[in-house]
Amino acid sequence: MTIGMVQAAYIIATILFILALGGLSNQETARRGNLYGMAGMGIALAATVFGIVDGNYILLILGLGAGAAIGIKLARTVQMTQMPELVAILHSLVGLAAVFVGYATFLDPSAKFYGVEKTIHDIEIYVGVLIGALTFSGSVIAFGKLSGRIGGNPVLLPARHWLNLGLGLIAIWLGTLFVEGSAAGGGFFPLFLMTIIALAFGVHMVVAIGGADMPVVVSMLNSYSGWAASATGFMLSNDLLIVTGALVGSSGAILSYIMCRAMNRKFLNVIAGGFGTTTGGGGGGEAGEQGEVVAVQAEEVSEMLAGAKNVVIVPGYGMAVAQAQHTVNEITRTLRDKGVNVRFAIHPVAGRMPGHMNVLLAEARVPYDIVLEMDEIKDDFPETDVSVVIGANDIVNPSAQDEPDSPIAGMPVLEVWKGSTTIVLKRSMATGYAGVQNPLFFKDNTRMLFGDAKQTLDAVLRALQQ
Repeated sequence: MTIGMVQAAYIIATILFILALGGLSNQETARRGNLYGMAGMGIALAATVFGIVDGNYILLILGLGAGAAIGIKLARTVQMTQMPELVAILHSLVGLAAVFVGYATFLDPSAKFYGVEKTIHDIEIYVGVLIGALTFSGSVIAFGKLSGRIGGNPVLLPARHWLNLGLGLIAIWLGTLFVEGSAAGGGFFPLFLMTIIALAFGVHMVVAIGGADMPVVVSMLNSYSGWAASATGFMLSNDLLIVTGALVGSSGAILSYIMCRAMNRKFLNVIAGGFGTTTGGGGGGEAGEQGEVVAVQAEEVSEMLAGAKNVVIVPGYGMAVAQAQHTVNEITRTLRDKGVNVRFAIHPVAGRMPGHMNVLLAEARVPYDIVLEMDEIKDDFPETDVSVVIGANDIVNPSAQDEPDSPIAGMPVLEVWKGSTTIVLKRSMATGYAGVQNPLFFKDNTRMLFGDAKQTLDAVLRALQQ
């Protein structure tokens, strides 16, 4: 394959990647967007293997085979509830790859660069390793938080902002030493020391972010992984990697900005320290102070739903854990057949990653036209007869509006309490991911349906069908 053919293939792959991003921006075109992305990656991979690689084919085949086997295994076995942590750990692999490529490029004895060209090349290596190491360690911590292996509460070190500033200045100073040392035939030690600092910075950055901000963190790390890939492209002089990494990096940054704006948060504040400074746990003493809850059974819920005209369903992470989305779809179909107007309200940070609830509902074949974003439905709650909150907590917490000292103060929430009746499905009175008690549970028009979401919703569906 000639260089011209390789470049043509890269251009086609780039166009397909752009079309993939456009397709993924809408639920109805998301499947087509995925197909565009897979086709583009297949073309890019084939062009690279047959047009760029000129040796070590056995190692290449072994690597491709191992990666394909792992990918197929994950695709077949990973549950939707595990998708956020899977995305985080995949981001870490992109960062780690950038670090390895950076060191391999720096230690390559066949590389011949001189003068200004060598200085630029060394800067590319340094920046690529820096971003890659930060992405790797930060993504590993995000994986731990999302999977429950690390607590969701933020770890705030004393003078953490000064610590971050100091680490940044040290990284810049080491960068100058690296460029100067590389010009003289050395530079390995500054590069290695910077890698350790970047790894530490990534850990410190993410552990300081609370649970309620984790969807923004996933989006942010997605952006970092894109810039790491773009830096790798500069190191390897690969135009496709540069463009693809820039696409991922910029789209992830835009998504993070959109999510922060929807949460009434500043991006820098999220990085500096997140929600949830208290420990999560049961309602215990706090519940006694706020009032009593009113528990209901599945049969009572079915009667309220069947007698309603307007129903809004608010899905949360609890629905994902219980794998209740298919039952929710059956209930929706049953109610719509009875003439009930059923819609879904999606909060920007519902779940553990951007679009988590949309993906679950699409998997269950819930019609796209009744799945509405927060801004589209927030004004309709006063005319809602029954709001059904399934495994959500922080996104329907009135304390975000009523308590200025609350860790989630200022975050826009779905005002389900303004409707006639709110039904909350929860396993217990435990607080949400941000560790904040929810006054919604104790309001006069709130009813609590305790138990596993799928089991209780199955009972509601049976009662509706009877």
